[in-house]
Amino acid sequence: MGAELNIKIDRSSPVPLYHQVVQGIEAAIHSGELEYGSRLDNEIELAGKLNLSRPTMRKAMDELVRSGLLVRKRGVGTQVVSSQVRRRLELSSLYDDLQRDGQKPSTEVLEFRHGPADAEIIQALEMPDGVNVYHLKRLRSVGGKPLALMENWVRNDITEITEEGLRREGLYQILRNAGVNFRLATQRVGATVATAKQAELLHTSPGAALVTMERTAVDDAGRNVETGRHVYRGDSYSFEMTLVQS
Repeated sequence: MGAELNIKIDRSSPVPLYHQVVQGIEAAIHSGELEYGSRLDNEIELAGKLNLSRPTMRKAMDELVRSGLLVRKRGVGTQVVSSQVRRRLELSSLYDDLQRDGQKPSTEVLEFRHGPADAEIIQALEMPDGVNVYHLKRLRSVGGKPLALMENWVRNDITEITEEGLRREGLYQILRNAGVNFRLATQRVGATVATAKQAELLHTSPGAALVTMERTAVDDAGRNVETGRHVYRGDSYSFEMTLVQS
């Protein structure tokens, strides 16, 4: 027996019926109602329960399979395989984006150091003499599933940062609470494959695809506040952007 789906179909809505099904299943996956590995009823049974035609249900399921959220397995049926986080390219943190999507992120602080920065970080943050940095390494998870490994350097003349604070809140929220108004950032998105250590922490396999992101953020006073290097599970994470023809 497949997982129960609580999807309300509004036949008076201009949204196509198949897309209402797609939206309902996506929401159930992202909220954790449908967990990784959950099996769904076959399309005939689902169509009957939702009072929809089989072609409508098949179109919805095909779209969810193409998007990577579901997979069809012979002898097993249709299963949830991913609750991929789609992140817009904007000046926000992963913690912000997960909370905005109604998810509950958790953070494990892997390393926390406070002291002098090396030459590369001093240059990236354009640090004045006498300023040190917080060097942070964290593992971010959602729904108990590891999603990202994050390494950041934050100049210490902005605010005090503690390990306990990092477990409770996202880094950008801590900095906003200290009065930082982020204005712009330089960011590079790329790809790599997981090392043995990264694979162990992210619960994936060595050589698995990872998304990479490097960023240096600047506040409205012109200070380079923080710089970071992050890696994300490629099967659970993507960036979105809108392109405009000028």
